[in-house]
Amino acid sequence: MTLLFDNADPIASPALAPAGVGDERRRRGRLGHRKPIEIGLVNNMGDAALRATERQFARLLRDGAGTQRVRLHCFALRSVPRSPTARHRIDSLYSDIADLGRVRLDGLIVTGAEPRTAALRDEPYWDEFRRLVDWAEANTRSTIWSCLAAHAAVLHLDGIERRRLPRKCSGVYAIEKLQQDPMLDDLPSTMRVSHSRLNDLDADDLSAAGYDVLTQATGASVDVFKRDGRSRMVFFQGHPEYDAATLQREFLRDIGRYLAGERDDCPAAPENYFCAETELRLAAFCDRARADRKPEMIAELPPLALRPGLVAALEASAAALFSNWLSLLAAEH
Repeated sequence: MTLLFDNADPIASPALAPAGVGDERRRRGRLGHRKPIEIGLVNNMGDAALRATERQFARLLRDGAGTQRVRLHCFALRSVPRSPTARHRIDSLYSDIADLGRVRLDGLIVTGAEPRTAALRDEPYWDEFRRLVDWAEANTRSTIWSCLAAHAAVLHLDGIERRRLPRKCSGVYAIEKLQQDPMLDDLPSTMRVSHSRLNDLDADDLSAAGYDVLTQATGASVDVFKRDGRSRMVFFQGHPEYDAATLQREFLRDIGRYLAGERDDCPAAPENYFCAETELRLAAFCDRARADRKPEMIAELPPLALRPGLVAALEASAAALFSNWLSLLAAEH
C-alpha cells in the first residue's frame, strides 16, 4: 500500500501525523481543491531511524508547504536488509519501489542507508538503487538525494567516487552560500545544518562533472549541490531533516557500542553541538572510558545539553530549504 500524508485530506496513518496537524489540515481544507504536489519518499534509513525519518520529512514538507497542498507517498527498496519488525512496518505501510510508476510524482526524496560495505557498488541494494536513479531522472521534475544516497547517485550518474574521511564528520556546521539559486532564497543569516558521515565528495570532482556546488559547510566541505538535466537533481551531503536530538542519539549509540567492545575507538562528541560545560564533562568521561571501559559505564554519562539557539537555527534552516524546493515544484505545477 501507499502511505498517504495529505494536509488537506484525512491521513491514513496517525503515526505519521506531526503534532498539530489536525488544525493544519482543517485550515488547508478551506483553501480550495488545488491539485496537490505529489512527493515520494524512498526511506532507506536503518531500522532504528526508520520511523524518525518518516516524521522528520513529513514535518518539513508540512511546514514548508505554505498554501500548497502536499501529498507524501512512502516507498522502500526491497533489497535493503531489514529486521522482521521493520520489514513488517514496511510491508504494512509502504509501497514497493515497483509501484513508483503508478503515481505521477512531482518530486522524490531518497534517503541514505546504513553502510554495510566499504564500496557502494558492493551494497546489497546497489542494482536496485541504480534503477531508481535512472527512473527519477526520467520521471520526476526534481529529486533530493540525502547523504549516502547523494554519494551513490553521483557514482552511478557520473562515476564520481567518494573519499573516506580520516574520522567521522559529525556535528552542526555553519553554511556558506556559494551561488545564487532559488533553492537558497531567504535562507537564515545564520544557517546551520547537521552532518553525519564517514565519507566526502570533492568539490573539484563535482564541478568538473558539471555539478553546481551551492553551499559549503565550514569544517565539513560540500553541503548542497545540484545537477540540472531532465530532472533537477538536488544533493545534500548533510542532514537538514535531522531534528536537534538526532546527533545526540547517534553519539549515545556509538558510545554504547564502544563501552560494550563493539568498536575500537571512543567516538568524538558531535562538533559545535553540545554546550561548553557538556563538552568538558564528556571529554573527562571519555578519558576514563579509554583507561577502563566497561558496559556499565554508560550510567555514568554526564547530563547532555545542547548549545543555546541551536534548535531554532537548525529548524529555520531546514524549513527554508524545503519551502524553496516545494515552491520550485509548485511554480511548474
